[in-house]
Amino acid sequence: MPAPAADWLAIPLFALGAGAFAGGFYWCAGAVRILQSLRDFPTAEAGADMPLPEPAPPVCLIVPAHNERHAIGGLVRSLRAQTYPALHVVLSLDRCTDDTEAVALQAIDGDPRFTIHRVQTCPPDWAGKTHAAWSAVSHAPPAQAAPLLLFADADTQFHPRCVHAAVALLHQRSLGLLSLLSALSVDRWYEQLVQPAATLELLRQYPIASANRWPRPRAFANGQFMLFTRAAYEAAGGHQAVRSHLLEDIALARHTARAEHRTGVLRAGQMLHCRMYETWPAFRRAWRRIYPEAANRRSSRLASCARRAFLTLTLAPTVAALALLAGSLSAPLRGHDWLSWSVASVGALSLCIYLAVIAVVVRVQGAPLWAAGAMPVAGALVVDILLQARRHLRRGRAASWGGMSYNRADRDGPAEPATTNL
Repeated sequence: MPAPAADWLAIPLFALGAGAFAGGFYWCAGAVRILQSLRDFPTAEAGADMPLPEPAPPVCLIVPAHNERHAIGGLVRSLRAQTYPALHVVLSLDRCTDDTEAVALQAIDGDPRFTIHRVQTCPPDWAGKTHAAWSAVSHAPPAQAAPLLLFADADTQFHPRCVHAAVALLHQRSLGLLSLLSALSVDRWYEQLVQPAATLELLRQYPIASANRWPRPRAFANGQFMLFTRAAYEAAGGHQAVRSHLLEDIALARHTARAEHRTGVLRAGQMLHCRMYETWPAFRRAWRRIYPEAANRRSSRLASCARRAFLTLTLAPTVAALALLAGSLSAPLRGHDWLSWSVASVGALSLCIYLAVIAVVVRVQGAPLWAAGAMPVAGALVVDILLQARRHLRRGRAASWGGMSYNRADRDGPAEPATTNL
């Protein structure tokens, strides 16, 4: 008979093997979805050599900017290099207290395609960025008649053929809204380690395939780049319809789809670059703002996302590694060779599947391969951000963004307090 210790060891070995199998199955399914999305949805680079409609429709590119002196110069220089033949740019400067305007004017250097639009006040029921965009659409002459409206963030930089590519793809795919997912900078440790996990969690909530499905999409957009036909923008109600939203991009995508104008989301490839956050604390604050809005300000959804992220990003590879280790070490125990080697094999296979899928995720985002091995740590940090976001939402803590503070109530709890602009 087997030794008693070996009999007891069979129970945790079986549990580890079952857990490793479940994790491997989950990531196999994830691999299929990711590879299908990469196959079915091109990057914006595919539009760079596509023909434009004749004649090329005028595009008004609107950039809301609040104290963006560090980024505005690079953006302007990249926009001056655009090859699109009918482009005008409106910089909507929102109550800037630094020298954003001076830096912008120096970079513009008299280029007649640029207009400075100054925003002096923001109504109390508007989010600042949303109001700055709406003010430019409503009052800046180049925006008032343009058949295509493009909204971009000040911390983006455009490839010279980015606007051309986006307009060609909008036309080719018969869209009312095309949004691009920019290539994010990966110079800093948190961009290399945590950013892939943070964006993966957001894209698991809004998969590219679901965002491009028609009809009944899971509408999604990235505010760093949103190109609308005027008909779609007006049918959605414009920024006025989402005046209080901190993630106006997702809200606008939802309104556009409800107005029966097709929406689409593509990866930018090398057409658009962005450095989202300058420091680790800024990164954490921003994702604490993003996740609640993406979850429609429901703490229950944030809790569910945190559980899923923990199970799939952190626990699954840990269980697979433990199964491999425990199975290998316990193989010599008499009477349990078949179970030990089976558990070790399942653990090894599950871990390999996980690492292969995560390697694709981090490389698509431009992060170094070592970030795949560190994904369990990154996943734990993302879980912490999700749980902090849930606590802040439950306690009614204000979200800080763009130098202002916004109170956001939990839709699973009491009524929402008024928005406060500081």
